[in-house]
Amino acid sequence: MFKDNDGNSIMKFLKRELKPKAKLLTPFNLISIPIILLGLGLIVIRFWKGLGAITNLTQEVPWGLWIGFDVVTGVAFAGGAYVVTFMVYILNMKEYRPIVRVTVLNGFLAYAFYTGALLLDLGRPWNVVNPIIGNNFGTSSVLFLVAWHFLLYMLAELIEFSPAIAEWLGAKRATKILSGMTIGAVIFGITLSSLHQSGLGALYLMAKDKIHPLWYSEFIPVLFLVSSVFAGLSMVIFEGSISHKVFYDQMSEKNIKSQDGIIHGLAKICSVAMFAYFFLQFLVFLHDRNWEYLNTPMGYWFLVEMIGFVFTPMLLFFYSYRLNNIFLIRLAAVLTMIGVILNRLNVTVIGFRWDAATHYIPSWMEIVVTLAVIFTEIWIFRWVVRRMPVLRESPVWAKHDHD
Repeated sequence: MFKDNDGNSIMKFLKRELKPKAKLLTPFNLISIPIILLGLGLIVIRFWKGLGAITNLTQEVPWGLWIGFDVVTGVAFAGGAYVVTFMVYILNMKEYRPIVRVTVLNGFLAYAFYTGALLLDLGRPWNVVNPIIGNNFGTSSVLFLVAWHFLLYMLAELIEFSPAIAEWLGAKRATKILSGMTIGAVIFGITLSSLHQSGLGALYLMAKDKIHPLWYSEFIPVLFLVSSVFAGLSMVIFEGSISHKVFYDQMSEKNIKSQDGIIHGLAKICSVAMFAYFFLQFLVFLHDRNWEYLNTPMGYWFLVEMIGFVFTPMLLFFYSYRLNNIFLIRLAAVLTMIGVILNRLNVTVIGFRWDAATHYIPSWMEIVVTLAVIFTEIWIFRWVVRRMPVLRESPVWAKHDHD
């Protein structure tokens, strides 16, 4: 029978671990629990009566908020996992090692939940297994690649995070084996992630006549890939700043002291990536000769996105790095995240069928389900962090294995 580090049986171990380890009556819990329950009820109605029962989707606009925000935007924010693992395991930038596990956990949960959200949007969700079992493979479809990328990348991230699970269970031999698999999983995961970040953009290449010219370009895949770098790292800064306060008791004194230095370094990378993105967007704008669209309502909206939420946070990242101002870095991260949300929604929802007589506006039920997905992800993230060695140091025996 399984025994944990203290020699307890698996039933005692699970009973102990399932007990709440923090206050139950918190503002977040009081807000999130009713929304999660309502969201679950709406999901039941969706599968019982169909998409039309709770969404404003139509045959003309079959993809809405659940794709544009939950999947396309959510995957961009999960990009921090492949960037940070590349920095630590490939470039050997050891100063970022304290945030590897929490970033990989965040990425894995994001992919798991946003894949679940994808099922909500499919008219026949049971057909999602077709690319896997070989039925109607559709190998010429970008969706075929995205489906396999998602599946394999989640597996790679699970392997990357699995040493933390093994340490939690006190499985010394498994920890050693899984730690040895990490570098292979990282290389595989980085390759997959860079492909499907651009692949999500490639999905919209076929919609040239439906997306506003200011947001459509044959370079959408490249722009999606580059933006995923600073989108993911901005999420790491944002999530790390919150975790620093919420999970302060989980962090070692060494990791607490290194927090500002890590944020400082990530700001530098964000500023460089945002400059590359802004420059690419400018070149695309000149190449497509879109000057005529600037003096229109959609043109003003485009300028708000590019100047307010790309150029401005880019400068903030640069100057906050030079001034070593952590507050400005966090502000820049928030503005960047808003900008990424705007860009993805402009491509997938706002700028999609922009010239149609009637425009798609998500129903309140779609918004509630989206919030329920996000809140459930946060609950599980919080449960894992409070129990597994994610932010806190690994056991002494595990450290010896790593060495």
